[in-house]
Amino acid sequence: MSSADHAPFSRRLFIRQGLTLASLAATVPQFIQDSALGMMLPLDALTSSRPGVPEDRVLVIVQLAGGNDGLNTVVPYGDRNYYNYRPAIGIGEPGRNGQAALELDQGQGIGLHPSMASFKSLVDEGVAAVVQGVGYPNPNRSHFASTDIWETARLDGKGTGWVGRYFDCTCNGTPVPEGAVAIGRNAPLALQGEIQKPVSFESADLFRWLGKDMHPALEQPYASATRAGVLPEVDEHSQAAFLMRTALDAQVSSDRIRAAVAKAPLVQYPQGNLSRQLRTVGAMIRDGMPTRVYYVSLGGFDTHAGQAGTHANLLRQLADGLGAFHRDLKAQGNSGRVLTMVFSEFGRRVRQNASQGTDHGTAAPMFLVGDMVKPGVLGTHPSLTDLDGGDLKFTVDFRSVYAGVLDDWMGADAAKVLGKGVKKAVVVRS
Repeated sequence: MSSADHAPFSRRLFIRQGLTLASLAATVPQFIQDSALGMMLPLDALTSSRPGVPEDRVLVIVQLAGGNDGLNTVVPYGDRNYYNYRPAIGIGEPGRNGQAALELDQGQGIGLHPSMASFKSLVDEGVAAVVQGVGYPNPNRSHFASTDIWETARLDGKGTGWVGRYFDCTCNGTPVPEGAVAIGRNAPLALQGEIQKPVSFESADLFRWLGKDMHPALEQPYASATRAGVLPEVDEHSQAAFLMRTALDAQVSSDRIRAAVAKAPLVQYPQGNLSRQLRTVGAMIRDGMPTRVYYVSLGGFDTHAGQAGTHANLLRQLADGLGAFHRDLKAQGNSGRVLTMVFSEFGRRVRQNASQGTDHGTAAPMFLVGDMVKPGVLGTHPSLTDLDGGDLKFTVDFRSVYAGVLDDWMGADAAKVLGKGVKKAVVVRS
């Protein structure tokens, strides 16, 4: 019987006996299969990628959940139509008093929301890029459906996640333990593959075995199962061996992650949930975790009413969090091996609504941060006169950005992950 055959029964048994992690991740971390006695291997040695896949490179994905208003994030202040559509919530031109845009490209008349000063500094340093007008054909304005489209990189939103397929295509059919980690209550669809499954936890403090909290009598059996990284004299193919190996791997992952996060970061992070997530990711990168893809998120972008204050606060959290994260990576000496990519499932309508907010729209910007990024303003800002029923027409297909990241950064064949016919956007320096 293969190890995969054990999985359904074993997971139920773990939960029933208390042998589970508080995160209740999408899967229990992959158990270790070394020798008949289950001797531990270094976590770094468990990867099984194809030659040419750069295992030292990391991708961090930041999701802005709810549909970020791209027009008030990357502000087309040079186009008077923008202010005609948004008389109450439009961001002023650079140099004006009050809410004034931060100059990005004077020639295009493009600026950033004033709350994004920290991100503007990254652009000025040459380590950040703004990709304008990103979307896809026949856009869907449902949060759930559009998120599925972005996370599967398929226009029908069906199937496995695009990151999951990246692992499936590059790891020779063997899951990479801790290859993909999501900081949050649920593992996103983007990380789910046919073979590769992500680890997900909301708090490192809760990423641990809870058996002894449920009943003291469970502590000793669990300690025996994970003691010294060695299995007792049991048949290596037995159910007992499987459970012990799984418990051991989970315990090692838990201990290592909690120890990494407990260390003080090299820079000060601001307050806020996104910064907390990025600080956790930074700690895991600093500790040398074998994780290649991390996933974090910031919600609240569904700004149908009273948008101005809420949106400003969210963009400040995003920009300040990204700024601190990059400084942390730079202090670690890791800024050259970590690419951060920011997306939202859709943008907002061009015209403000009667509640001084914006409704579900289409195209919006993406952001990239890292020493390897092709910096500055990339692509063309969507027209404010050539609209599709009041919505922006996208100028960059999001799958082309994924293709650039996969081909030029992750060392994968984008066509195998995304399908043929996706034109690559050059977002990483050659």
